[in-house]
Amino acid sequence: MKAVMLRDMRTRFFDHGLGFLIVIFFPLGHMMILLLIYSVLGRSAPYGDSLMLFFGTGLVPTLAFMYVSRMMVVSIQANRPMLSFPAIRVTDIIFGRAVLEVFGSCLMAVLVVLIFALMGQPALPIDVPNAVAALAATLVLAIGVGFLMSLAAAIVPAVAMAYMLATILVYILSGTLFVASSLPAPVIEVLAWNPVLHGVEWLRSAYYLDYPTQVLDKGYLIACGAITLLLGLLVERYSRTLVY
Repeated sequence: MKAVMLRDMRTRFFDHGLGFLIVIFFPLGHMMILLLIYSVLGRSAPYGDSLMLFFGTGLVPTLAFMYVSRMMVVSIQANRPMLSFPAIRVTDIIFGRAVLEVFGSCLMAVLVVLIFALMGQPALPIDVPNAVAALAATLVLAIGVGFLMSLAAAIVPAVAMAYMLATILVYILSGTLFVASSLPAPVIEVLAWNPVLHGVEWLRSAYYLDYPTQVLDKGYLIACGAITLLLGLLVERYSRTLVY
């Protein structure tokens, strides 16, 4: 797996391992641009007093899910030549990419906290263990979904593009820009099927003491992550002749 990770870093990150550090700023740039737009428009935060804190707590889990799963989806296609080596397995490629992306997402979260602190925002959550658990559960979901989709994309390449487009819908429906519990009940029932929404609600509940958590179902998010990861392992086991 180490060899796969080193190759991945060199081929993806500007032909140099240190280029990986630049990639973690892409999600941060996304976040800062969005916050700037809303600030210029003079809009108040949908919840709490800080626009930056509200959108930051929504964007971190959502973008972590999107970036980790998206990059995992194309992992086999990008590293297929390595499968010609007997010692390299599909799982080495997938999990090697997962480790890199999870590391990048964790660095992104740390940088967001530092930026909050520098700008005088509440940097640390009120409930730190709960915040860590929320991000961890979201990352497990990202790995599980990315695992499944990477196998599907290795068999049917068009799946990769379809998934990229689908994550745009996930972004819109994950509560990044709104408070889910403030919506009409029929809308909530539909949105609640999106596990990423629960990651956002979970993280926000760690920052806001009185944040409404009627929509939050931690068990559902954890179950989705575990099930997709297990399904990915099973599919990999029984689709090796199609993938290799």
